[in-house]
Amino acid sequence: MRSKLRRLSFHALAGGAAAIFTLPLLWAVVASLRPAGLPPPRTVAWLPDAVALSNYRDIFTLLPMARYLLNSLLVAAVAVPITVVVASWAGFAMALLPSPLRGWLVLLAVGLRLVPLTTLWLPRFLIFAKVGLTDTLWALVAPAWMGTSPFYVLLFYWSFRRLPSEVFDAARLDGAGALATWARVALPLAAPTAAAVSALSFVHYWSDFINPLLYLRSDRTYTLAVGLRALQQLDPTGMPLLLAGAVVMLLPVVALFLSLQRLFWLAEAPARAQGG
Repeated sequence: MRSKLRRLSFHALAGGAAAIFTLPLLWAVVASLRPAGLPPPRTVAWLPDAVALSNYRDIFTLLPMARYLLNSLLVAAVAVPITVVVASWAGFAMALLPSPLRGWLVLLAVGLRLVPLTTLWLPRFLIFAKVGLTDTLWALVAPAWMGTSPFYVLLFYWSFRRLPSEVFDAARLDGAGALATWARVALPLAAPTAAAVSALSFVHYWSDFINPLLYLRSDRTYTLAVGLRALQQLDPTGMPLLLAGAVVMLLPVVALFLSLQRLFWLAEAPARAQGG
């Protein structure tokens, strides 16, 4: 009975927290369906008086949002797999190094994580301008070749360090090299970490606003985040149109997190089993 009450309390708290985080999204969807041009409501309106589905069509006619959406999808589709591969390579290499060197690399990764991103804007811009990457989508993908963030490298490092060393020793005895051990043993066992890094890096590249604003100069290369800013400048009072664009931008992120829930659930299964 005590176990059932504990489980019921946990689900009640989790449901309440989920409702708190879901309500703003629900409000944005409802507000995006209000007719454009009306004054904003004085109170939170959960049901619009009139449903204007045309708002979602209008945002694609006022601006080339389809092009912006395609550019964002291309950037994420290229940058996310590269990030997972490079960050997992770095984390796997750090996990196999001897203790003194491994500790120094972890400290270096933590130190790099503390560097403000604003200090990288000017050096990156000068480098990209020198090699001709400005006003191209490759300027947005380039950070993925360095793992995007030291935080992702540390996530893989901690995940690989938790694996028994006997697993890697058995792979070496079977004749597997470092790359084969990473691909056939380490990465499959770290699938939840790979899913988490995929989700985090997707959100990073999908919602990135500063880098497209710095490196891109033409409509043909703008991403969806810049398109939302242009939509806001086009009609500052058109909140339903702006929220319709925000909902379009949120849908892929929500779909990705929902599709990855199974991997997160499998990752938590051992802990739940141990907890009874």
